[in-house]
Amino acid sequence: MPRLLPLIAVQSTPVPWDVEATWAKYDREVRGLVASFPGTRLILHPELFLAALGSAMAPPPAGAPPRQVAETIPGPLTDRLCALARELDVWLVPGSFYERGERGVHNTAIAVAPDGTIRARYRKVFPWRPWEKVIPGDEFVTFEIDGIGRAGLMICYDGWFPEVARHLAWMGAEVILQPTLTMTSDRPQELVLARANAIVNHVFVVNANAGSPGFGSTIIVDPEGHELQLAGQGEAYLTEVLDLDAVTRVRTHGSVGMNRMWSQLADQGADVPLPLYGGSLAAARRGPSGAPGG
Repeated sequence: MPRLLPLIAVQSTPVPWDVEATWAKYDREVRGLVASFPGTRLILHPELFLAALGSAMAPPPAGAPPRQVAETIPGPLTDRLCALARELDVWLVPGSFYERGERGVHNTAIAVAPDGTIRARYRKVFPWRPWEKVIPGDEFVTFEIDGIGRAGLMICYDGWFPEVARHLAWMGAEVILQPTLTMTSDRPQELVLARANAIVNHVFVVNANAGSPGFGSTIIVDPEGHELQLAGQGEAYLTEVLDLDAVTRVRTHGSVGMNRMWSQLADQGADVPLPLYGGSLAAARRGPSGAPGG
């Protein structure tokens, strides 16, 4: 059976500084998309969408909630998300939101399954310094989309660090879901990075940017770096059906039938010293016990 993942990358705009109005918009948007495209299995929103941020150049109005409206996991927001996913029988990756954790506030993305359970929680490892003040996460996260394949999570600026996408692919990710909030002039470079991360790791990349205050240009890329979808500015809804068997094909036969990096890494690169990472691929596979690792 083909492993098809029909999804929608949502390039939407929150209601600035109004968390409840933004939730109402999210709820309405998701319901409308499922009704319009009933085969959809996963819906991805931009980074910090449910935090209801406005423009960086426009401070919150008097009486508005603070910039970091932090939620607990589980908590009232995740209860709402789990109930919505269960009712609509769809995977939800609602961008990211501010999470109040044990050590402070994180920029966190979750994946909610159609049964209403939280299957993954990822805390952004590389916040955009010096502007983003949240505490970085310390682990990479993948999760199984039941009966289809494995997905990985990264958030916005993580895409500038090749280690993130590489680790997700190493952990079995076939598609990387990357909620993004870019409102700066480096969006063209991020489009290059989305394609590069897809090419060198043989994965799909779905990078959903905000319509406003972001610069849009949501992009979906296949495992050979081909641009499947590219939005303009403003609000947009990119529908696509990802065939995750394409990842197997490209990793087996190489991009454009030639470049088989993963096989070459296994055959010839396992014992190459990697001083930057304090070892080699072979050592990483053996793990601390000396047994082969995943």
